[in-house]
Amino acid sequence: MAKSKFYVVWKGIQPGIYTSWAECEAQVKGFPGARFKSFPTKTEAEQAFHSKPGSKTSPKKSGSSKPKTDKVISQDQIIWESVSVDVGSRGNPGIVEYKGVDTKTGEILFSHGEIHIGTNNMGEFLAIVHALAYLKERNDTTTPVYSDSRTALKWVKDKKANSSLERSLKTEEMWLLMDRAEKWLQTNTYSNPILKWETKHWGEIKADYGRK
Repeated sequence: MAKSKFYVVWKGIQPGIYTSWAECEAQVKGFPGARFKSFPTKTEAEQAFHSKPGSKTSPKKSGSSKPKTDKVISQDQIIWESVSVDVGSRGNPGIVEYKGVDTKTGEILFSHGEIHIGTNNMGEFLAIVHALAYLKERNDTTTPVYSDSRTALKWVKDKKANSSLERSLKTEEMWLLMDRAEKWLQTNTYSNPILKWETKHWGEIKADYGRK
């Protein structure tokens, strides 16, 4: 019986720890400057993931010791046939709304009006799940979803939001929507890639509300 391995992805579509090569490959294949490595135990993988790439437990990288500069991520990496989501807010916490658009054309595919009190990351989480449900209803299993929130991307991956927003009468509307989104993730499957929109390199995401 083959021994299980744990794969650490430091640089990829979604950095993290994966339990199969197929999952790891999906995060690093075609990703410029991908950094990843396999480990025999989960403990070693977790230690390596939280260490800095280039340390003893991380992949070795050849080259000079000159200060590193951020590598430009070309717009050629953008998958234009995709859905992009973003949040519009007034305060954080504050009033939140979100929408999803066709990344290529900017056409609004869906939107949700103002939610009384929530956070940007909560709105992003709802928007990503809404996009996944939207695509599932159309039997679309391949179109990617872009979000510029790493936190929301992690929550979706975990199928659980980890917001510190207090649950109260004022925030109940948002929390009920969050409960529903979590339940959808826990009771549905999807294969659409969920990708990080690289704002620093590509500019504002196509669903941006322009309120910054």
